[in-house]
Amino acid sequence: MQELSDERVLFAFSRDAEPALTVKSGETVRIRTQDCFGNQVQSPDDVLDEIDWDRINPATGPVYVEGAVPGGALKVAIENIELDAQTASCTGKDEGVCGDRFDAWSTHLCAVDAEAGALVWSDKLSIPLNPMIGVIGVAPAGEPVNCGTPGSHGGNMDTIAVTTGASLYFPVAVEGALFGCGDMHAAMGDGEVSVSGAEVAGWATVTLTALPELHLADPVIENATHLGIIASAESLDAAADRAVHEMVDLLHDRTGVAVDELVMLLSLVADVRVCQMVDPQKTVRFMVPKYVLDALGFAL
Repeated sequence: MQELSDERVLFAFSRDAEPALTVKSGETVRIRTQDCFGNQVQSPDDVLDEIDWDRINPATGPVYVEGAVPGGALKVAIENIELDAQTASCTGKDEGVCGDRFDAWSTHLCAVDAEAGALVWSDKLSIPLNPMIGVIGVAPAGEPVNCGTPGSHGGNMDTIAVTTGASLYFPVAVEGALFGCGDMHAAMGDGEVSVSGAEVAGWATVTLTALPELHLADPVIENATHLGIIASAESLDAAADRAVHEMVDLLHDRTGVAVDELVMLLSLVADVRVCQMVDPQKTVRFMVPKYVLDALGFAL
């Protein structure tokens, strides 16, 4: 298995980025990632006003995947997530949902207790670990997209379902896909309301498979129980609308079930979930149980 250090990071997903690593389709790679602050917050003395904000939300990469072609898809199977021992969280003026209530930045450091599977918030409170990858995606077709902004290429989707055992399918826009990931969290709630999760550096082990015959508009996520569309837009309403419409189209195209029947069925069994509501584009996932997809004869 190849490994990729965090010496090569992206601050924007770009078709012009020089590959840091080339892998064959189906190859597994272990990728070292920095936290969203570029590892600049390590102690209570590290003030957010004084860090280099040009080093925010780095993604390690890009990785060129042989066989990934424009119009196809890239499957990213998340095999493992390994977290460093300390996290940092923040909020501040004009940041997140409650940014109107603050005049300055605040930070909170936590210890990762891997043996207990917990994040130690204080001596009175520990939170179950939920390791996930916040920034993950491929190069877009047009202008570069900074790593802090999500879109159809992926990016800063901040989706708690992007965790060990999940697979993502990204629409490929350039040769080799140019995959990157970073911005891990040890824990985060749906919404990421403060503008951060428990930000942490670590290692992501992923298997990258080119699927040239699979055509997608937005990222698809799959785990043991559900399959979903992840969509980003200027508002949560617009993102949800997009995700639902794309799921209806996907199911109709692959099953032939009438659209009205699908819409009524999805209203009974599928869930709209907020991923994040604090980035330049808001992100929603629309998740459908696999038992329903199996009954419909659906195959991706």
